[in-house]
Amino acid sequence: MFHSVHQLLIYQTLAWPLKDFAPKDLMNLQKNIFQILVFSLCAICSVLASPLTCHAADYDLDNSHTSLIFGVSHFGYSFTYGRFNTVSGGFSFDKENPTDSNFKFEIQTSSVDTNDAKRDDHLRGPDFFDAKQFPKITFESTSVREAGEDLEMVGNMTMHGVTKEITIPLKYLGAGKGPYGKYRCGFSAQVMLQRGEFGMKAMAPMIGDDVSITFSFEGLQK
Repeated sequence: MFHSVHQLLIYQTLAWPLKDFAPKDLMNLQKNIFQILVFSLCAICSVLASPLTCHAADYDLDNSHTSLIFGVSHFGYSFTYGRFNTVSGGFSFDKENPTDSNFKFEIQTSSVDTNDAKRDDHLRGPDFFDAKQFPKITFESTSVREAGEDLEMVGNMTMHGVTKEITIPLKYLGAGKGPYGKYRCGFSAQVMLQRGEFGMKAMAPMIGDDVSITFSFEGLQK
């Protein structure tokens, strides 16, 4: 009745009885099942081979996986580093069409942290960030352009009551599902700013005018 081991396996595996099938019908059935298996395997392999990229979607900034660090010269003898602990915002990003992307960030100036309470209070005061009068630093992109393998965000930054257009080099790091199943997308950026251009000139040049910024952030897909 069976012309091959494959037909016998099909007969033993399928739920419905095949004893009434003619050998020709069994061969057709075997062929159809084989085609379905090949198609399914190809589809699975295609998914597994696809690189993880950011979906064309909107993302909310994940503050717990976002770091904004700054450094400034102290009398030319060393660099003092600090961070802002509260950063919020979001972005829209499509890796296939990155120039259609946009980014928006908001930093609470009162969250400045240099691991020295007295210095942090001074930074929050009128000589520097003046957190009571200017509680936020904001950045909103007006365009995103390609720069070799990376990107550049061009946009308006407002700090200490002054708004200036700046360009921030941006590197796409990757995307995928996190341990709790949410899709996330991440970047890093580095830029040098001059605090004097935003009206923060106190204690210069003992405290450097150049401020290096390192910013890495993740977004959670909405």
